[in-house]
Amino acid sequence: MTTTRQLIALAISVVICLGAAGIGSLLTIPSIPTWYSTLQKPNWNPPNWIFGPVWTVLYLMMAVAAWLIWRQPGSLDVRLPLTLFAIQLALNVAWSGIFFRLHLVGAAFLEVTILWIFILATTIAFGFVSRTASYLMVPYLLWVTFASTLNGTIWRLNA
Repeated sequence: MTTTRQLIALAISVVICLGAAGIGSLLTIPSIPTWYSTLQKPNWNPPNWIFGPVWTVLYLMMAVAAWLIWRQPGSLDVRLPLTLFAIQLALNVAWSGIFFRLHLVGAAFLEVTILWIFILATTIAFGFVSRTASYLMVPYLLWVTFASTLNGTIWRLNA
């Protein structure tokens, strides 16, 4: 594949991932100064400003990881890894809607648990195709592990 086509494919991957981030932000931001600010949170809850930069970096890393899988030679079957990636990306957006838009903290905790499983499955599936792509998913998996713990703690504190 030519360099130009590779760059176009990378750009498409970035647009898809940042598009998901944008949808998630639209679902999230309106509730931060209102509903979210009224919730009891643990003392280890990060400040609100940290989430945007962290998620931006993670979405860019996910985009590069997906692109590394997509660009593999035709001899490798990348349908399963990319399907898992698409599912976890949709689950990621859905979590924002469930937690921030619908204010269903317990349901969001269940959903983020499912999301975590799909991120792990994606990371493992990526590893069979590209070790680098798999490594790029690890910080995301770790952050969602933290976010899941935070979600569960907020649910417990506000039940």
